[in-house]
Amino acid sequence: DNWAFLYAQRLALKQELPLHVCFCLVPKFLEATIRHYRFMLRGLQEVAEECAELNISFHLLLGYAKDVLPRFVAEHGVGGLVTDFSPLRLPRQWVEDVREQLPEDVPFAQVDAHNIVPCWVASPKQEYSARTIRGKIHAQLPEFLTEFPPVVRHPHPPSCPAEPIAWEACYSSLQVDDTVKEVEWATPGTAAGMAVLKSFIAERLKSFSTHRNDPNKAALSNLSPWLHFGQVSTQRAILEVQKHRRNYKDSVDTFVEEAVVRRELAENFCYYNENYDSVQGAYDWAQTTLKLHAKDKRPYLYSLQELEQGSTHDPLWNAAQLQMVQEGKMHGFLRMYWAKKILEWTHSPEEALQFAIYLNDRYELDGRDPNGYLTLLSLCLAGCLWSICGIHDQGWAERPIFGKIRYMNYAGCKRKFDVDQFERRYAPTH
Repeated sequence: DNWAFLYAQRLALKQELPLHVCFCLVPKFLEATIRHYRFMLRGLQEVAEECAELNISFHLLLGYAKDVLPRFVAEHGVGGLVTDFSPLRLPRQWVEDVREQLPEDVPFAQVDAHNIVPCWVASPKQEYSARTIRGKIHAQLPEFLTEFPPVVRHPHPPSCPAEPIAWEACYSSLQVDDTVKEVEWATPGTAAGMAVLKSFIAERLKSFSTHRNDPNKAALSNLSPWLHFGQVSTQRAILEVQKHRRNYKDSVDTFVEEAVVRRELAENFCYYNENYDSVQGAYDWAQTTLKLHAKDKRPYLYSLQELEQGSTHDPLWNAAQLQMVQEGKMHGFLRMYWAKKILEWTHSPEEALQFAIYLNDRYELDGRDPNGYLTLLSLCLAGCLWSICGIHDQGWAERPIFGKIRYMNYAGCKRKFDVDQFERRYAPTH
């Protein structure tokens, strides 16, 4: 279920050449911890096994792509290179670094395999909101939302087999925090991710449209870790969910809105806005209102450590933070509340955004993702820039600290769901 992989095999078959798959394992990436790396590496073990069955060589290269991939291309006489796409700054730089070092006679293609409508095809510019991109996405879905052709057992073996992967050596090459432990509820790999998709369709899809904003109800897909690490394709999830549109039309339409339109809106924002992770990336009205209220007196001020430990005066916020620390996920509705309170309880919008991104990227299994920076509800990810800087939103009634940024409070949450029940579930044990 990966268009970049499928395109690479098509080229190799046409030229009657062997096909190699390389993954460059960097020692650190933003705020990723051992929680994220173990999820990714255990998924890659499954990929390596599948590649072996398909007579395709899988290579795990330790180091940054610019340092290890051009050398691999030269040593193996590689005739062409195909890579996937991410709109984020670091992966884009990696692609550019490799491109500069490749021999001129080695073509290099990039395929947007993790969006359904490729990012640069969906729109040639930064879109203002879901309203402005929705029609563009839906107009192109018939062309792109198709069944995947199969990967075939590759008929052209390499002249020498891939070296066996020393998985333990991979872990010792990492330079990441190993105190953030793996979570128990999410088993890495495509097989486990597809089982979660199957359980969502069978058990939770029917209530997705009505109960997705209630943190006490089991209504979410819970797919975001597998989607983030490419272990389950968003396109596969949509194809499977759409088969049930006759029975659950509202839920299927809502899922498509969040998993396609809102998700690709986030990709669009990060691709076309170089300041996607700072207040400078916000609209002029939002920057103005935040600046105007930056010196407003805060009712509470918390340090990063106090926030990280979930030791604020607000039991709902603490419970949401502890859910994220313990489970590697936070309910989507609460991610909005969580981020907005960080704006209210820190010295400035800049500090709020810095803290929110740090905590999101450190603990969320799906952190370090375009959706984390941005969207309102993409697979129930509430993004930091939507919550704190009003991206893809509108100006609301002016109030202290928030200015015209949409406001949320504890009383509003109590009207939405049983707050006490959620707080009891994640009450600190000390």
